[in-house]
Amino acid sequence: MDSEDRIERIVDIYISAEAVREMKFKKDTDFNTAKPQTSQHTGSDGVKIRSSRAAGVCLVLLCVLLLTAVIVLCVLIYTKSTNYTQERQQLLTKITNLTEERDQLKSERNELQKRLADGWKCHQSSLYLISSEKKSWTESRRYCRERAADLIIINNTEEQDFVKIISGGSELFWIGLTDIEVEDRWRWVDGSSITSG
Repeated sequence: MDSEDRIERIVDIYISAEAVREMKFKKDTDFNTAKPQTSQHTGSDGVKIRSSRAAGVCLVLLCVLLLTAVIVLCVLIYTKSTNYTQERQQLLTKITNLTEERDQLKSERNELQKRLADGWKCHQSSLYLISSEKKSWTESRRYCRERAADLIIINNTEEQDFVKIISGGSELFWIGLTDIEVEDRWRWVDGSSITSG
């Protein structure tokens, strides 16, 4: 090796050492001046940014799902409360109707008890009163109608036998059979035709 080769090698090493010093100086200067790093230095930062974005998207999706669930629950609760309000109103109407029916039944029971106390007799869900007063057929019917009743309509032999018993065996009492509209055409006071002799 001669001296010329040796000088060349020294220069090569020197240049190489100089290049290293420049790079080190440039790196220190970049760090101190807070310049943005080049793409070579941001590999891990890119992963962090992508992770942050994914977390943000997930958070937004969860918020949307939560908001949807709250809206659905509010609609269901409103619908249920509307149904309950309607059912409540229907029940109140039924209670009112039942109360009115109960009061009507009480009134009818009281009237029935009063009539039974006044001498009326009950047979097959009908009430009968044989008056001791002697009146014409027209006066007897008026007397009955003043008491919200009418002359008796006999529908069968059992009822006829019952009337004979409560009349004390007397066959002298008025019944609700008349030919007042057409002579010899007998009809009951409720307008129905006579079914048997």
